Amino acid sequence: MGIVVGLTPVDERLLTPLLSVAVAETKPDEVMPPVEAPPGWSQPRRDAFCEFYRSHYRGLNGPTRTLTYGILCNSDVVGMIRMARSDGPETLETGMWLGRSARGRGISVRALRLLLDEAARTGARRVVAETTAANAAAIKVLRRCSAVLVFDGSQVHAEIPVRPASSAADTESDGRRMWSRKLLHKTPFRAL
Repeated sequence: MGIVVGLTPVDERLLTPLLSVAVAETKPDEVMPPVEAPPGWSQPRRDAFCEFYRSHYRGLNGPTRTLTYGILCNSDVVGMIRMARSDGPETLETGMWLGRSARGRGISVRALRLLLDEAARTGARRVVAETTAANAAAIKVLRRCSAVLVFDGSQVHAEIPVRPASSAADTESDGRRMWSRKLLHKTPFRAL
């Protein structure tokens, strides 16, 4: 059975399923900045999650200079990947998270490759990411996507060159980028 991985910009329609995955399959500190709220997925923390993701609706040219995509696996929302403008005009920064049930299925590699295609359309020449040396899964994903890694103690900086959009990706009629391929390699991934 094949797995279809796609990216769709997060909007109000996608926010509810994204929150549902986050609540059911992650810890708050994996998917949002810290907030003053009762521990766990309390209502104030859920509200803060929604406001955080709404703040990115205006994309790369909006106030947060961030575009977030829901990661879809066979049409189900399973996580999020983002790209954000950094200081240089040709550099974007990225990070992602997946719900526990989507980890270890190669989805993160496919999602990052799709994001690199989207970054190419913006004129970016490189995408950077930060992770920790302890996050072996993230490091493996970054390496599979041709990242150059620089280790500095417990921190890891990754730089991925952006090439023209992959010919393996097809554009659906609604503009979503989709990658259809049977995924055989297991790559656990928590966050970049």
